[in-house]
Amino acid sequence: MQFRLIRALAGAAAMAFAAQAGAQTAAQATDWPQHPVRIVVPFQAGSATDLISRQLGAALATELGQPFVVEARPGAAAAIGSASVARSAPDGYTLLMGGPAAVVTNRFLQKRLAYDPDAFALVSMVAYTPNILLANTQQPFKTLPEMIAYARANPGKLTYASFGTGTTSHMAGEMLKSIAGIDILHVPYKGAGEAIPALLSGQVSMYFDTIMTGLPQVKSGSLLALGMSNSQRSALAPNIPTIAEQGYAGYDIAPWYGLVAPEGTPAPILDKLNRAVNKVLADPALRSKLAEAGAEPRGGSREEFAAFIKAEIPRTKQLIDQAGITPQ
Repeated sequence: MQFRLIRALAGAAAMAFAAQAGAQTAAQATDWPQHPVRIVVPFQAGSATDLISRQLGAALATELGQPFVVEARPGAAAAIGSASVARSAPDGYTLLMGGPAAVVTNRFLQKRLAYDPDAFALVSMVAYTPNILLANTQQPFKTLPEMIAYARANPGKLTYASFGTGTTSHMAGEMLKSIAGIDILHVPYKGAGEAIPALLSGQVSMYFDTIMTGLPQVKSGSLLALGMSNSQRSALAPNIPTIAEQGYAGYDIAPWYGLVAPEGTPAPILDKLNRAVNKVLADPALRSKLAEAGAEPRGGSREEFAAFIKAEIPRTKQLIDQAGITPQ
């Protein structure tokens, strides 16, 4: 009898403590943010990630009443900035503008990663930047079907540039090789500043480039656009067909950007931030600014973001294994 009484009292105390903790967490979310919030960008200032973060941060500051300060912490293929956020206090005041490298790819490319890519609280997908498959105008093909036919007849002869080993640009080529059954050689560069001149001069046959730097080359007639890498035509280039719609169903890959927080950040804060992100992404003014950076808004629930990441991990591993990339 006495034992049951003690257990009942202990249970009641635990419930009271949990209720008090829940009330404190809810109060935290109601009051948050009370001072500036940092958005860490794991790439250089001026990068697409940086530009998108600044535009989103300015919109969130207006929506939530506190500054959202963007801080660039580049290095080690996004690992330095990502690790700094993973080690930060889970209070909603330090966020990471994550992407494929930070959240998915680094786990397969770096042996001694200084953070756990799975140890982030996911807030919301923010945007993606479609890639264009560009080709030199002097190649013996003008369309994607013609390129595929030529590649099959001449295995190993065509080359494609990317903006780095293991990047979405590289993986886009590996995916095309797998789906189309072709043999084309990967040539990595550090970015469009190197890859586009190499493509224009004929040093490489093709290049998976971001729409921001690739589309002007297409509009000027300097390069050909063989197809878009994402599953739907881009609003920024509606006349360019996707690779998927040209006979390669399931082809869908593009650089993406999503807001994440340190693991343990209270769910009410994450939910409040998710609602704010989705609200500002629906604003035509922000959508216009994102378009200037070559980005298309995505948004969605925290659960949808988690499902997306869950699907990306095995798909990326398969492509990295196919490319023969080993962790460094």
